[in-house]
Amino acid sequence: MSNSSLSYKGYAARIEFSADNNHFIGHISGINVQLEFYADNVSDLKRAFAVTMEDYLEKCKRDGKHPSKHYSGKLMLRMLPEVHAAVAVAAQLSGKSINRWAAEVLSKEVSV
Repeated sequence: MSNSSLSYKGYAARIEFSADNNHFIGHISGINVQLEFYADNVSDLKRAFAVTMEDYLEKCKRDGKHPSKHYSGKLMLRMLPEVHAAVAVAAQLSGKSINRWAAEVLSKEVSV
């Protein structure tokens, strides 16, 4: 299986291709439920994502629920001690705390 991603109205889905079944599987991220969608080609996959998201957003609206997961803004990371040391040095060289340095690096990586 190979992976890629799609976006629709600010929501993202991880896409897998199953060579065994010869179809695409989409897994929607960042929402309060687990949703998947399927298709045999890219056009149908994009359409299935849109339909699945519109149905989910409408259900959330009807039920008075927020569609996106809530995140606290706190993130705990575990890493090898040598990676931690390299991060500390990079942060110090940039004149920032590890937290500020890591937040900036991660923000750039995900384009926020």
